[in-house]
Amino acid sequence: MSSANANIARHLALMAAAQPAALALKIPRGRTRDGDIDYLVLTFAELDAEVAAWSARLTATGVCRGDRTLVMVRQGLPLIASAFALFRIGAVPVVIDPGMGLKNFLACVARSRPRALVGIPFARLISHLFRSAFSTVKIRVAASSSLTARLTNPTSKIENPKFETAVTAAQDLAAILFTSGSTGTPKGVCYEHGMFDAQVRLIRDTYGIKPGEIDLPMLPIFALFNPALGMTTIVPEIDPRRPAEVDPAKIVQAIQQERVTNSFGSPTLWRKIGDHCRKNKLTFPSLRRVLCAGAPVPAALWENSRAFIPHGTLHSPYGATEALPVASVSADEIDPASVRGACVGRPVREIEIKIIAISDQPIVASADARELPAGEIGEVIVRGPVVTKTYDALPAATAAAKISDGAAVWHRMGDCGYLDADGRLWFVGRKAERVETKTATLHTEPCEQAFRAHPRATRCALVGLGPRGEQRPAIIAETSVKDSAEARALARELRALARAHPHTAAIKTFYFHPRFPVDVRHNAKIHRLTLAQWAATTTGYESDPKR
Repeated sequence: MSSANANIARHLALMAAAQPAALALKIPRGRTRDGDIDYLVLTFAELDAEVAAWSARLTATGVCRGDRTLVMVRQGLPLIASAFALFRIGAVPVVIDPGMGLKNFLACVARSRPRALVGIPFARLISHLFRSAFSTVKIRVAASSSLTARLTNPTSKIENPKFETAVTAAQDLAAILFTSGSTGTPKGVCYEHGMFDAQVRLIRDTYGIKPGEIDLPMLPIFALFNPALGMTTIVPEIDPRRPAEVDPAKIVQAIQQERVTNSFGSPTLWRKIGDHCRKNKLTFPSLRRVLCAGAPVPAALWENSRAFIPHGTLHSPYGATEALPVASVSADEIDPASVRGACVGRPVREIEIKIIAISDQPIVASADARELPAGEIGEVIVRGPVVTKTYDALPAATAAAKISDGAAVWHRMGDCGYLDADGRLWFVGRKAERVETKTATLHTEPCEQAFRAHPRATRCALVGLGPRGEQRPAIIAETSVKDSAEARALARELRALARAHPHTAAIKTFYFHPRFPVDVRHNAKIHRLTLAQWAATTTGYESDPKR
């Protein structure tokens, strides 16, 4: 294998050679008589053999180097094995979030123009029912609806054909991964092999991850990093289409039974797990780190994490599908009483962050962007080896999100924030969700922090009613009220919190919604624009309107 090969799949072969008997993957398949989780177990050598077999099978069906291949398989071994097999032959896996809704999903499929499909029986059925979206698909490769083919014949041995990893350059297209679409239409992000390599390097170095660690990733796609990091993957008992409905007891059992050292999940999931631990007086002595991302981590979770992770630390990596990781912050650096926004930490090594004046227009070159000084809120842009360059088949979206800087590209994160005097980045909200009144611009995070102190507004949303520039700010709290008298009383209490801070003093209108719409991927990002549309059709409650 050429030393210049940037193919991300090479890492698995290297791990299989360096630690063939080490455990690579454990997939739950039931319970033992004693109530323990029963796992199907693969070593790195066995996983490498499974990938090699998949590579041979895909090649035999006609999948070639460069072929875009839609991956619609179950999490765990099917996802890891098929994705690495596609990398190995130089094909391009296309991964779309399950549960984003059929209309969005079909639009993503049509735009990505896959030549091949690797899917479970239901996925292949969908491809025939909606032929127009799948019109470019010429090859359909069956993936068992079981967790793995080895379950049907556990004594069978996977032969390891001699299948060399395709040599790819760092700039060659490796995969197309779709954004969650939390503030717009989901977009396909073009990943190059060199970007994956950089992600592995920065994640490993930023968090001190060592081969032999044990990971439980509650976002399936994050499991793809583990073979390159030399970590054992414990597949969680979680439905990726409905992650917020997870049974926390099953996650707790897996972490304790398998002595998990690392886990990734959204604030929504970890808040649920943390509440379960606090209620049942449980801890995770083996956990060294929890990576919590997808939305700002609530102050209560930062504080409570110290109790259930006694020997580890909660970290929040900041980034996006288009650029990850960008920055990171740990529980030790957080001021839970802050209402200045969410501190997301210092840039990770090799990443540069700037704050520029907010604009809703494309910015062609870096010279056209006005950089702001420390402490001033603006738009967050980032540059570095993990920053992607284009969206797939969306030139207008690419132009709106990318800024040219010679050979480099800055990505506009779509977030607003500021850098403090110590070089730490503070997130204050999504650019699209800012509220512009006649006199001020309000941002979601600092405003919502002021109201989260109320026990019935721990999840709330700032929205703007009316045209931008003349918007009326309002807060929607996720809670049920039985009648208007209760709603007015709660509005008075929230108005008292608003008056306590200069940046929320103008907020006088309050709404109450029983269940917020949130993103599918993390179940943590609130769809504030959807809530604003809802608020425009219903009655809010105003307390002391003249004050």
